[in-house]
This record gives sequence, C-alpha cells and structure tokens, in this order.
Amino acid sequence: MTRPAGFAAYVTVTAAYWAFMLTDGALRMLVLLHFHTIGFSPVQLAYLFVLYEIAGVVTNLSAGWIAARFGLTSTLYAGLSLQVIALLALTQLDPAWTITASVVFVMLVQGLSGVAKDLAKMSSKSAVKILAPTEGAGLFRWVAVLTGSKNAVKGCGFLLGAVVLGVFGFIPSVLSMASILFLILIVVVLTMPKGLPVGRKDAKFSEVLSKNRNINWLSAARVFLFGARDVWFVVGIPIYFYAVLSDGSEAGNRAAFFMIGSFMAVWTILYGIVQGAAPRILKAASRSEADMLGLAQRWVGFLAVVPVVLAVFVWMPPSPALTICVVLGLLVFGAIFAVNSALHSYLILSFTDTGRVTMDVGFYYMANAAGRLIGTVLSGLTYQIGGLSLCLGTAAVMILLSMLCAGQLRARPAPQMA
Repeated sequence: MTRPAGFAAYVTVTAAYWAFMLTDGALRMLVLLHFHTIGFSPVQLAYLFVLYEIAGVVTNLSAGWIAARFGLTSTLYAGLSLQVIALLALTQLDPAWTITASVVFVMLVQGLSGVAKDLAKMSSKSAVKILAPTEGAGLFRWVAVLTGSKNAVKGCGFLLGAVVLGVFGFIPSVLSMASILFLILIVVVLTMPKGLPVGRKDAKFSEVLSKNRNINWLSAARVFLFGARDVWFVVGIPIYFYAVLSDGSEAGNRAAFFMIGSFMAVWTILYGIVQGAAPRILKAASRSEADMLGLAQRWVGFLAVVPVVLAVFVWMPPSPALTICVVLGLLVFGAIFAVNSALHSYLILSFTDTGRVTMDVGFYYMANAAGRLIGTVLSGLTYQIGGLSLCLGTAAVMILLSMLCAGQLRARPAPQMA
C-alpha cells in the first residue's frame, strides 16, 4: 500500500508531540498533588496553572506568526527545548521557601511550560493541514488521529506523574522526565524528514488576527467548550477525589495519588480514543461541510446535559455508590466532549487556507488557551465556594454559551462548476 506524500514527516511530528504531552500530563499531576499535600488551598492550586494558561494565550497569538516567519520545525524544536528547561528549573524549588515564594516560582516555571506546550501544539496541528491528503475525509482522519493519540498519551502522563510522585518523590521524577525529553529532542532533530514549510520573511504579525467569520465564531465556541471542561477538571475533581479517598496518612496519600492519577489517565485516554474514532462515529467521509456544522451544534447540546445531572448527584450525601456514579458520568462527559473537540479541530483546518494556516491555527488555539485560563481560575474559585457541584453547574452554563457561538457558523458556498 502506497503511503501518502508527507506521511514520514507526519509520523515524526506526531511522535515528537507524543513525547511532549507525556511529560506535560505527568508534570501537571506532579505539581497538583505535591502542592496539595503540603497545604495549598484550591485557589492557590489554581494560581499555579494561571500563568501556564496566560502564556498559552500570548504564545498562540504570536506562534502562528513565528511559524510563518521561521518555519514549523523551528517552533516544534523550540517547544521541546523550553519544556526541558522548565522541568530542570522546577528542580530548584526549595522546601524552605514561603508559600508565596513557592507559588510565584512555580507559576513562572509553569508559564514557561505553557509557552513550550503551545509552540509544540501549534506546530503539530498546522503540519496536519499541510501534510494530510485532501481526498475523502483525509484531513479529518489525520487530525483526529494526531489529537486523539496525543490525549491518550497525555492520559498516560497523568498516571505516570501520580505513580512516580508516590514512589520516587518530586525532584527525582522531574529530573527523569527532563533527561528523557532531551534525548527525544535530539532524535527528532536528527531524523526529521523534509516536507514542512521553512517560513517566509514577509510574514506580518498583523496577519494573525483572523477576518474569517467562521474562524472567529468557532474560536469563541472553543473558549467556552474548554472552559467548561477545565472548570471541574483542573482543581475540582482531583481535590474532590482526594477528600473522598485519602485518610491523610502517607499510605493513604499514596493510594489516593494512584487512584486520582488512574482516573485522570483513564478519562483522558478514553477522550483520546473517541477523538481518534470521531470520523467513523460521525461517518465524516459521506458528509458535507454543512452536515459537519450541524453536527457541531447538535453534539454540544448533548454535552450540556451531563454536568447538570452530575451537579444534582454531587449534592447528595457522599457514598461509594455516588462516587461510582460521578466517575461514570464524567467518563460519559469525556466521550461526548471528545466528539465536540474533534469536530472543532477539523473545522478550524477546514475553514483556513493553506497559505495562512499557522496564523489561523495560532489564533484558534489562543482562544483554546483563553478558555482553559478561565476554566482554571473558576475551578479553584467555584470549588472553594460551592464544591464540585458548583464547578459542574458552571460547566453547564459555559457549554450553553459554546452552543450559542457554534450556532453562528455558516457553511461556505459550494464551488461553481465551469
């Protein structure tokens, strides 16, 4: 079977992105669980990730121009390199520092990691538009595989981070990840095939802001969609499960870390698997762009039901049966969320032109990062005010706002036959 042109470059970019996201998932769990056990409040935990998300907003807005100017491989290598530096910097954290100093330091390091993540993400997603075959649902299949596999790998990272924290401790775990990622960076640099654009010197920063109506409305829908996930995912659910599962002892903490990491891993891996299968679930090969827009509006409506039901469950007196119901409900949320996310990832590449793909993808993922930022701040705030139930209720409101934005998308006129 003949492989499509650009397949080797696609595989290499995907492998590099996998390596990055494994460390990204592990680092998130290491930071969240480590600092929760030393006494950080939900709001303080949210602060640790705020600069990570702010950096994502700024990076995505400028990364499209950087890639257009210097080439996609340059931004991919820069992302991997900065993640190594961020991991090494985190090893300098001193337990003798005050909580304020620790929060500020970790915020700065997480900010650097946020820059790294979004440089790598923008490079990888833009590469798909350039390398994917145009016939059939080739673009949807390739972007679904990249995004789905990335999230499955990140899920493994959540479990890895929780396990190594319990077994080896914070500093040895971070050092190990930095060493492995550096070796992977060297391999990627030495083996990257040709096929990705090298940049153009006349690229202007003003081109970053999109004039495409669909891209702007899709980006707005993305803000609320990812805010709705992170409002319970970042702080709310890990701390809720910690309260349910741990008795406060060292052994109890270790068992709780493993269970929390396992849930986060399973949720994200399921999310990734469903993303990868989305073209088949939606029968994308036989559908027009207008059909896909209708599905994007319909599936976000399905998603809104889940957090409403879960918010009611969480109000009930805690019990093992209730915890199981919450877990199952969140897995259902993850599956429906994955279809929505895959549709968005396909539509942004469908709406953009090859000539400005890095600009539009950067702008779109700037909106994605803004949604995560809003969700992260609200996750700590709503959990501290009203617990997991308020987190889930807030998620439902944000999903409805996403649905309103998706309702503004319009199919482009079909090309006229000569």
